[in-house]
Amino acid sequence: MSIQDGNSEVARLLRQIDLEFEAAKQAATGLAVGVASHRFIAARMTRVGVYQAQLSTQVGAEEALRLVGEHYVGIMEQAEPEEEGEGNGRR
Repeated sequence: MSIQDGNSEVARLLRQIDLEFEAAKQAATGLAVGVASHRFIAARMTRVGVYQAQLSTQVGAEEALRLVGEHYVGIMEQAEPEEEGEGNGRR
């Protein structure tokens, strides 16, 4: 496998991880709460684990863990669209 092939696979896996984190965040912060929401979030985190394992074959276990953590923090710290205008006088 070439470096370019590996980089595109890494990018694909990181995008999938981002999508799973975004879905989990929406479930956690959205209107739906309860058991169904918990199961949905658990399923997303399970998928992240699968993608992390695949990513570790590309970049190594430590780097995969670092990247997944970095992406998790990045997604969870993103302001929701309705939160972006708060505190600055816009409505």
